[in-house]
Amino acid sequence: MTTSAVLGWLLDGDVAVAHLATRDLLGHEDASLQARIATEGIGAALLAARGPEGHWGRGFYQPKWTSSHYTLLQLSQIGLPGAHDAARETVALVLGSHKAADGGVSPSPPTKPSDACINGMALGYSSWFGAPEGELRSVVDFLLREVVADGGFNCRHNRPGAAVTHSSVHTTVCVIEGITGYLASGAAYRADELDRARLSAAEFLLRHRLLRSERTGEVIRAEFAGLHYPARWHYDVLRGLDSLAGARIPRDERMDEALAIIRGRRRPDGRWTPARAYPGLTHVPNERVGVPSPWVTLIAERVLLAYPD
Repeated sequence: MTTSAVLGWLLDGDVAVAHLATRDLLGHEDASLQARIATEGIGAALLAARGPEGHWGRGFYQPKWTSSHYTLLQLSQIGLPGAHDAARETVALVLGSHKAADGGVSPSPPTKPSDACINGMALGYSSWFGAPEGELRSVVDFLLREVVADGGFNCRHNRPGAAVTHSSVHTTVCVIEGITGYLASGAAYRADELDRARLSAAEFLLRHRLLRSERTGEVIRAEFAGLHYPARWHYDVLRGLDSLAGARIPRDERMDEALAIIRGRRRPDGRWTPARAYPGLTHVPNERVGVPSPWVTLIAERVLLAYPD
């Protein structure tokens, strides 16, 4: 249970953190608080970096973390109102100018295969910012073609000659989140199929106990036990559990180890600190290692609220 001191700290911090803590931990919406995200704190800083041509960075996907793609992803994750004009305009630019022949959005030439990881993220933020369902149908079609035989997703699945039979936790979590965002928007196109794909992807993560190899039982990567914000395309157990909670996946004993990692990383004062940020230029400073992080704390509290002891 979130202590009153930690909750007060979250509510007194960045307005986006306060909005999400109010919504996700206290269980009620505050429209006036959410509206301030566009003019205060991290939300205002991200919006101020948008160029006059309607993109962030040098366009859809460059440079990596300061591009339109990753900025829209972060803006949707911090709860910028979905009706915000600038975000909606850039989503329209992305969907109107970056569709590949296979129907996915892509930073590559139209003749090259799209990336399921990118499209999972794009489906999520495009849905949040109100993209018309008709504009997202080809993205939905693309993602449903990319389900791997083991139930998850892998960005290399559609590469010529790749013959991928095992999914990636990175791609899988991106697609779970994207499907959740699309279904939450009320979109109906192929909704039942997407829900089944999300369930199979969740089962893929659970079979791995969110961090272990199915084949050897060993931890896949040590960094998966770290807590990162923002994760962007990367996977860790905090993001994995948060994606399952967002998809309303019931508590499962195969979550226990990952949940124990989250609980074990809580400081005596009830807060969490982040792992080292992924390298690259950003619009706003990264969370500092060793310093309590409102964002990691918020997400950890959200996960533990969904999956209590």
